[in-house]
Amino acid sequence: MSVNSKRKGKDGELEFVSLCKEHGFDNVRRSQQYAGIHGDADVVGLSGIHIEVKRVERLNEEKALQQAEEDCKKGDIPIVAHRRNREEWKVTMRADKWFELYKAWLNVNE
Repeated sequence: MSVNSKRKGKDGELEFVSLCKEHGFDNVRRSQQYAGIHGDADVVGLSGIHIEVKRVERLNEEKALQQAEEDCKKGDIPIVAHRRNREEWKVTMRADKWFELYKAWLNVNE
């Protein structure tokens, strides 16, 4: 991995942390700055969610999701937060996990 891609990865993680904080999730932080252990989520602090961050122009969504799933702790929901230049952040996840979240949201809001 080149120094430039590491910097871009770090910058993307910091951007996503900032986005989380804008939405009221103040406990979110980069994990690499504290541990740097392979297999950790890129960003931590959203309980039950394993976050991989990709700040690239061309994303192989399947490969990114597989990485999140492989690194994910049992019971957590793996997601990939990603964006290209001049675009908004997106979250990619498996449909079965999305339905799991949606059902939980319905139960809270009924």
